[in-house]
This record gives sequence, C-alpha cells and structure tokens, in this order.
Amino acid sequence: MTTERLDYGAHEDQVGDLWLPAGLVDPVPVVVLIHGGFWLQQFDLGLMDPLAESLARAGYAAWNIEYRRVGGAGGYPQTFDDVAAAVDHLAVLDDDRLDVARVAVVGHSAGGHLAAWVASRGALPDDAPWADPAVRPVVAFPQAGVLDLVACAENRVGGTACPDLLRGTPAQEPEHYALTSPIELLPIGVPVIAVHGDDDGNVPLAQSETYVDRAVAAGDPAELVVVDGADHFDVIDPAHESWTAILDRLPDHL
Repeated sequence: MTTERLDYGAHEDQVGDLWLPAGLVDPVPVVVLIHGGFWLQQFDLGLMDPLAESLARAGYAAWNIEYRRVGGAGGYPQTFDDVAAAVDHLAVLDDDRLDVARVAVVGHSAGGHLAAWVASRGALPDDAPWADPAVRPVVAFPQAGVLDLVACAENRVGGTACPDLLRGTPAQEPEHYALTSPIELLPIGVPVIAVHGDDDGNVPLAQSETYVDRAVAAGDPAELVVVDGADHFDVIDPAHESWTAILDRLPDHL
C-alpha cells in the first residue's frame, strides 16, 4: 500500500492522508475517515491510521482527513467548512484511481457527528452553507457518534464540547444547531449505520439510539449496531468486532 499527504486548503490543518491499496488496476471505492476527540485541537488524524491501513489492505482507498478544531483555528463555521471541503476535494483531485461515485464516510465520536453531518449535506436548505455537495457519500458509519448536538449541550456530553464547537448554547445559537446537528436534518435519504458500544462512558448509547429511531421513523434506511461490552475506543480498534461489523457491511453499499 502507499500513503500520500495532500492539501485541500491553505491552512496547515487542511490536509489529509490518502491510503491506497497495493496493485491498483481499476478505480476503487473511497472511505473517508474523520477522527474524534470532541472537536479539540489536541487530537489529530493519527487516531484513525490503524483503520486507514485496515481499509487499504481490504482493497479500499482511505481518505483520512484533518480539519480545524476547537482550541486552534476551528469551531463554527471553520470545522464544517473543512470537512465539507475535504470530502469535496475527492472530486477536485480527478484521480482515476478513485471511484468518487462510491464514497463511504466513517467517523469516531465527534468524527461520527461529522460523518453523519457530511452525509446529510444534501438535506440542507438551498441557501445554507455547505449545501449542494460535489461528492455525496452513499453511506455513513458513525462510531460512537455525537448525533444530537442539542442533547449533547443539554446533557453536557464532553462537558462544554458542543457549545464550544457551535459558539453558544442551543438557546443562544439555534441556527448553528439546526444546520449542523445530524438529528435536525432528517430525513437525508442516505443509509446511516451507527455502531456504538453498550459500555461507552464518553458518549451515551442514547445518542445513537435516538438518532436511528428518528431516522427510521422519517423513512431513512438507518441501522443501529450495538456492540456488547465495547467501550468508547474499542470501536476504532481494527482487531475488534465493532470494526469487523463495518468492514462486513461496506461491500453492500460500495
């Protein structure tokens, strides 16, 4: 396999690592990886390297992206500008090794929020920022994702992580929450398969349960995979059954 560091913007955090399987002959599907860490600057894309390697070994291209984060140059709207631009950059690349009609997105924790959100861009109002994506993921896999940002703020998931990201509480910045909380954008018409451990002490399982319940009620093809005994970080262990659950489902969508 090979790895290439690519810029998708001018800021030092607007980069990604493109992992490619060995022996490429035909264009391969792409899996976008988005790391978590409650959107904070001290966490970076290296968290997802083991999953990127696993995907490349399985025959997929992995686009492991960085983005501007809280405590650095990120927060609303920059974090969302970057994730949208990073995914759309796959079309800008015009790389004949990549099949950009077959793109999945996988994200962990705060990255799970961003994975579900970037798959929801087609549901944004026409005049909203980030509407009309150049690349439309065909499936999203949030791993222990923060999928309801209002509940995140109200229940202090990650302390003040959600208000810090969105520059205020739901009462102070309702439009920010309306445009960026995946549960507020339903239905989206894209399968979302939420993988969550039932021993997660960082992001409550209810975040995934509530999202999937509402998505299904809205007519979306959503699914919840609850992993018995898994904690918050088991889901990004490439040797864990929670990752196997995603690898087993990818061919059904890509």
